[in-house]
Amino acid sequence: MAGSAASGDDLVWYFSQVKGTMDDEVSDPDIISTVEFNHDGELLATGDKGGRVVIFQREPSTKASGSRSSEYNVYSTFQSHEPEFDYLKSLEIEEKINKIRWLSQRNQAHFLLSTNDKTVKLWKVSEREKQAVGFNLRDEDGQLHAGLRPRSLIVPHYEPMELMIEASPKKVFANAHMYHINSISVNSDDETYLSADDLRINLWNLEITDRSFNIVDIKPENMENLTEVITAAEYHPRECHTFVYSSSKGTIRLCDMREAALCDKHAKIFEEPEDPNSRSFFSEIISSISDVKFSHSGRYMITRDYLSINVWDLNMESKPVESFQVHEYLKSKLCSLYENDCIFDKFECCWNGTDSAIMTGSYNNFFRVFDCNSKKDVTLEASRENSRQRAQLKSKKVSQGGKRKKDEVSVDSLDFNRKILHTAWHPKDKIIAVAATNNLYIFDSNN
Repeated sequence: MAGSAASGDDLVWYFSQVKGTMDDEVSDPDIISTVEFNHDGELLATGDKGGRVVIFQREPSTKASGSRSSEYNVYSTFQSHEPEFDYLKSLEIEEKINKIRWLSQRNQAHFLLSTNDKTVKLWKVSEREKQAVGFNLRDEDGQLHAGLRPRSLIVPHYEPMELMIEASPKKVFANAHMYHINSISVNSDDETYLSADDLRINLWNLEITDRSFNIVDIKPENMENLTEVITAAEYHPRECHTFVYSSSKGTIRLCDMREAALCDKHAKIFEEPEDPNSRSFFSEIISSISDVKFSHSGRYMITRDYLSINVWDLNMESKPVESFQVHEYLKSKLCSLYENDCIFDKFECCWNGTDSAIMTGSYNNFFRVFDCNSKKDVTLEASRENSRQRAQLKSKKVSQGGKRKKDEVSVDSLDFNRKILHTAWHPKDKIIAVAATNNLYIFDSNN
């Protein structure tokens, strides 16, 4: 697998910073629900259960060496979605941000898409450093002049002002989904994007808000015959006519929009053969794919199910080219995980900038990094106890019973309430962002 990074470079990480409140102060609206770098990695956006979007900006070069800092500071915060009520269905619509996707930057402003369960919004984030002053009909405070007849003509002009970051909604894409939106993905043509819910995928033009085109519909005529739902969808990073979507049955379907307007018939299907001897009551639940991501080259994709992460070659449908176990030790805990609903947790995954390493989350605030070249991996923990500046993260190991070594963690002592579902990797540098409940951790791999 291609990758210019030296093998093992992505397995050593240092603490950079943490944003958020202490764990004992966490409130439900503050829990981070999505994390996303923009295309050059200068901005990092998070969405939370309270419907807020917080954008962080990377610090500029530091010291005489000119090396870039890996720290991010708050750039803009705005309320993206508000709670709503569907009176026809008597359902509350949460304000929680499910996904954020950045558009390619074309001018000084930045644009991003954010979505809750039902509505996608396009936001413009821009800077204002100048203000217009000198008006004929009103004074500097905005009050109208008495009599509305100025004695002399004033030519308005711009003057410098304190930098102001403005976030304004440009488009609202609503009323197109019956079920909860789980994915949005911007096309490589920067003109269209797709939004996916449990049973349908819609194609939108970024300039048209009042209609979308349904390109996938797996809803059966009789809902009693429903056997699977759509769990994630993503556009190919280079081919604007290609996209994939995953299902709760563990399959990934690749569709080509050149073949037909309605892509119910896939061009390729990627499915790992099941071992009949290992089948159990939980087999279908743990095989459900929670996330799918194309590599930056577009040649490979990764899929995350409950216990593992697979690397697929788009030219080979029969089986993944690599399979990494994320938390194999949980196989013995599936009954209790089913009882506390943790077995339905949806973990995300991501590539590094050179497609040579992948990352995904686990429980106990652990996250895993896998080197695709050396096949080595490391388990790390996002914790405030290890938040000393430039402290190297220590590798963690989980024991499954018997004698436990001093530096190992017992599988019975894992905290399933502390989980890392959302991760993001800087598209160019060795910087990762990890969301742990209401805290955003940033680590880097630069010595």
